[in-house]
Amino acid sequence: MTGPHPDDPSPSRETRPGPPQYGPWEGGPPQYAPGQAAPVARAPQHLSPKLLLIDPVRMLPSLLLPLVGVLFVGGFSARSYGFAAVGVVGAVVFSIIRWATFTYEIVGDRLETKRSLVSRSIRTIPLDRIRGVDVSTPPLHRLLGLAVLKIDTGASGDEEEAKLDGVTLDEAERLKVLLLRRTAEPERDQAADAATPAGPRERPIIRVPRKWLLYGPLSGAYLLTPFAFAGGAVGLAFQLGDNFGISGDTAWSAGEWLWEHPYFLLAVAVLLVLAMPFAGGLMYAIFNWDFQLKRRDGYLVAERGLVNRRSVSLESQRVRGYEIVEGLPERWAGVARVWAIVTGLGDSETRGQLLPDVPREVAFQVTGDAVGPYHGPLGAHPPVARRRRLFRAVFPWLVVAVLSAAAAWATGSILWWTLLVFALLLAGVGVPLGLDRYASLGHGYDGVRLAVRSGSLRRAQAVVERRAVVGWRLRQTWFQRRAGVLTLIAGVGAGKGGYSAIDVSVSEGTAFPTEVTPEWLAPFLERDAS
Repeated sequence: MTGPHPDDPSPSRETRPGPPQYGPWEGGPPQYAPGQAAPVARAPQHLSPKLLLIDPVRMLPSLLLPLVGVLFVGGFSARSYGFAAVGVVGAVVFSIIRWATFTYEIVGDRLETKRSLVSRSIRTIPLDRIRGVDVSTPPLHRLLGLAVLKIDTGASGDEEEAKLDGVTLDEAERLKVLLLRRTAEPERDQAADAATPAGPRERPIIRVPRKWLLYGPLSGAYLLTPFAFAGGAVGLAFQLGDNFGISGDTAWSAGEWLWEHPYFLLAVAVLLVLAMPFAGGLMYAIFNWDFQLKRRDGYLVAERGLVNRRSVSLESQRVRGYEIVEGLPERWAGVARVWAIVTGLGDSETRGQLLPDVPREVAFQVTGDAVGPYHGPLGAHPPVARRRRLFRAVFPWLVVAVLSAAAAWATGSILWWTLLVFALLLAGVGVPLGLDRYASLGHGYDGVRLAVRSGSLRRAQAVVERRAVVGWRLRQTWFQRRAGVLTLIAGVGAGKGGYSAIDVSVSEGTAFPTEVTPEWLAPFLERDAS
């Protein structure tokens, strides 16, 4: 069963040079918010010249190996140094040409970026298709007073539609106001307009205290930081081994030595495990330092970051709900993370974050203030769903235990006995895990928003506005048909595209869509009744 899907035309296009096809105000002048002056027409703008100090530094990693190779091959002679200098100068000249041939400007109701490095191209982005504008300040940019401005239209997946890498901070704020001006909040009365100075209206929602950064190690993704660094170091060593005279035979000999000394590997593994909370907490603090959520002129603005300060703007009119996520350690500590469910948002896992780890009560309070509360209860799923959760959590390990017992009886190997004990322990752990997974299942509707919840090791509750539902899908596997349950998926034109109520009864699979969208199903129900 599906509902209507709105058309979403492509928000940008690339064109070849030619005669201008429109004037600066084709189709009538754009509309501006009350009290907001129209932007002054400006000539095509270049990025800041200070960017020329950053580009060569960013190119050093890619130039390092070729330059070292030239010096080694040339025996560190005057000629090799000359070739290396030519390479460095060439990189600088290329940066200057790339800077000089890139311009941007706002023409009427469009943003145009032009590049003519090899072949000239023009990218046009209608302002009314812009979903969000992100402003970030990496370390080198912050040192020079520059920023990176990314424009998202939702048409390029996880990639931004356009990026202005190297505008001044003032220019970034000016462009942000102009690009997002069409969604100003409802008009204020004349007295308020007279009393309030012109400019962006801002209302803070929450500023996360620094002591809450201690919740960082509870987030599973950051805990793997030490292993990620170790894996990256090993991979880099394999890639650069030849440049430092490390042959394949040497690496193989090192591997044999480690295999013969397993206690060394065990010590390294223990050190990495012990470093998990410290390294994970440090990375969490760097990414979420001074997290602030505020409302500004019809946008939800999330700012965070210590090394790279980032500001993400989410258009309030396109926010369709939120998802509250709690890992098992986070649930024990009573904290949760929150993501916004937004239409046409690229890279939603990063850009859609509304809150890092905060107390659960605060998460529900902030989402209620920023997006809207959910007031209804969550209905329990039928008992057969509990049996399915227990079966899936216990049965696979019992199969492993039976196979291990058979192998241990046949061979007498200690390895199989160890695996048998391990499988039985996991099967025992699967009982409370399966019960918790069943207790986490739930769905409900409060007349305005619907909610679905599932998961145990990562429990997620999605709250979606009723107007965001564009269709329903019923999915039933062979095992679900035998058990008399099904999975009900609410199709949403935002976020993940669909949110599932797992293992609901067949009758509830019909009753819940009828309650949420009765006008869609009424004709079919009347036909069945007649």
